Amino acid sequence: MAPLALRDLVKHYRGDGETVRAVDGVTLRIEEGEFVALYGPSGSGKSTLLMLAAGLLAPDQGSIVFDGRDVAAFSARESAAYRRHDVGLISQEFHLIPGASALDNAMIKLPVLGYTLREARAKTLPWLQRLGLGERASHRPEQLSMGERQRVAIARALVGEPGLLLADEPTGNLDSVRSKEILVLMGEICRERGIPGLLVTHDSDAISCVDAVHTLRDGRLLDPSEAGS
Repeated sequence: MAPLALRDLVKHYRGDGETVRAVDGVTLRIEEGEFVALYGPSGSGKSTLLMLAAGLLAPDQGSIVFDGRDVAAFSARESAAYRRHDVGLISQEFHLIPGASALDNAMIKLPVLGYTLREARAKTLPWLQRLGLGERASHRPEQLSMGERQRVAIARALVGEPGLLLADEPTGNLDSVRSKEILVLMGEICRERGIPGLLVTHDSDAISCVDAVHTLRDGRLLDPSEAGS
């Protein structure tokens, strides 16, 4: 696997006569097997930074280096391939297909990667079992609890064995006990598979479950003395 290196990233939005400095010169490196939190209030630029790392947005300046490639220089087709093959993306919204089983929802990405339906099912079921959903594999989203739905979304992000895990407020819809379980599990997976993981959160309780915390405010990373003020 490979680390993720963000270097001098800038992303500004212009409108209504003003410039919003969503990401303002951020440099951050996440090592293989490291699960890191990007912490800050709403509007601090956290989600924008994660979308840059996922190749969903292009920066105005700077580089996003993963596996020896600059994601910031990718074409639209290259960005799509990067997300398909390299990125496991988890969001607060589960985006599960109503009426489809947990198994079908979790394996939906694999046929696009070239797996047959039989291979996709065989590859996905162990992930559902690992996430405590082995006996719920045939259940539809409407038959699952919020925590179980999030676990299906995590399985979907991991079945393709991505080299990078990105999570945008993944526990926003969960209670504190389920939140901690999910975050501890994500950290374990990053360490076991040797992949970098980036968690975006404004939840102060969530940061106890990660290896390192970086505070973002007004689009820039704060040094430890500023973060504590």
